[in-house]
Amino acid sequence: MRREVIAFLMLPAAALADPAQPRFEPVEIAPHIYDGGWEHFVGGGVAAFDCDGDALIELYAAGGANPATLFRNRSDGGVAFAADTPESLALTGVTGAYPLDIDGDGLLDLAVLRVGEDRLLRGLGACAFAPFEGLGFTSRDHWTTAFSATWEDGQSLPTLAFGTYVDRSDPDGPFQACDATLLYRPQGEVYGAPEALEPGFCALSMLFSDWSRTGTADLRVSNDRHYYVRGGQEQMWRMEETPRLYSEDEGWRPYALWGMGIASRDVTGDGFPEVYLTSMGDQKFQVFDPETGGPTWLDATYERGTTAHRPHVGSDGRPSTGWHAAFGDVNNDGRDDIFVAKGNVEQMPDAAMEDPNTLLMQTATGDFRERSAEAGIASVARSRGAALADLDNDGRLDLAVVNRRAPLEVFANVTDGGHWLLVDVAGAGRNTGAVGAVIEVKVGHTLHTREITVGGGHAGGHAGLQHFGLGAAETAELRVIWPEGAATPWQAVSANGIVRVAQ
Repeated sequence: MRREVIAFLMLPAAALADPAQPRFEPVEIAPHIYDGGWEHFVGGGVAAFDCDGDALIELYAAGGANPATLFRNRSDGGVAFAADTPESLALTGVTGAYPLDIDGDGLLDLAVLRVGEDRLLRGLGACAFAPFEGLGFTSRDHWTTAFSATWEDGQSLPTLAFGTYVDRSDPDGPFQACDATLLYRPQGEVYGAPEALEPGFCALSMLFSDWSRTGTADLRVSNDRHYYVRGGQEQMWRMEETPRLYSEDEGWRPYALWGMGIASRDVTGDGFPEVYLTSMGDQKFQVFDPETGGPTWLDATYERGTTAHRPHVGSDGRPSTGWHAAFGDVNNDGRDDIFVAKGNVEQMPDAAMEDPNTLLMQTATGDFRERSAEAGIASVARSRGAALADLDNDGRLDLAVVNRRAPLEVFANVTDGGHWLLVDVAGAGRNTGAVGAVIEVKVGHTLHTREITVGGGHAGGHAGLQHFGLGAAETAELRVIWPEGAATPWQAVSANGIVRVAQ
């Protein structure tokens, strides 16, 4: 049964009438570079999560041929980090990582994606990690570039999906040599051999999402058209006992692009998620259509002004290449904005070499305007993964960007914007992060809906406090709909603080 969805008009009353221009300042940080040969043209993600229990986010950045680096958060009156990598995390071949609590002990673990065997590392506290024992998880020598996870009904372990890219052992590759997506479903307290979801079209991003609000998450996969050449497309796997692809008869619309990253957020206020897809050439904003009853998204890229298809500063007019994408309200005006990390694959002659990162600011009319240069984050390094998160818990979304063959960049948000809220959600049982839960924040006549997910972006994700911009509002109402469907009562909350909700 579809969960109750409360409809609210998207009125600008709670938003700031004159939203602030966002401003970021660079933060000095120890050098870290994502590097390597052609197997590291893609990847380069960063995991943002608290591994020492101080409620501040650490950064674990992929290094490719270089060792991955853990940056401990030392923020105190300003964003600050110190490189402090335990031996268990100083891995080479890392393309990205995603934080989640796999064993339900309340400590965040890491799914580490690699050119080689993928790793599941157990969090031990104090930012110490060790390989899991007794889970039954095994990985072959893959080129892994995407990941997502969800908790299915009745399971004490999460279902894991790893997106492999190209079969490096295929002598006819890389063209038409795409590997399959690998699905690990728990068998009690262990994992068996993975199930191959085929056809595979070189996944570069994937996301489990309960798009239908029915309590069941399906798996969306964004694929690289450059390698699947013919017959390939974006995919949505229906998570039945035997997963299957959605059909056009069910509302799925075939769509092909050089897919690099997925971001998901309810932007229209109807309770269902829109998606933003990055690619080589242009970026796509798709609005969910609830009328079909199926997984239908309608393209609104030009209508909303979100193409970001060419560099917006500089003299290079060739097409852009987008990688990591994230929604977030960077000036706390009550409207979600979009960040996109950009950069040439390596030396692609048909794509821009000087390709500044994008910050699309949402306006009162629901369209978007480029403002990254004004904000101070229009880096022209070959960016890959990123984290748009509040790094010092001051209510403003900061930014970390991993670059290929250039140093990691961190930017502190110093915008004097509107009010805000940080929400900490703790689930019951083994799903301690409440993955699959939905946070609803009501501000006047506007409803902000946020699904807690693991996946998306490009090769890295965030776990922890959920940030909401409240605009001019000093109070809001909050409730959480748990993965099983039960909801907390609406509670009044005050702006500019952290609210904790436990199941």
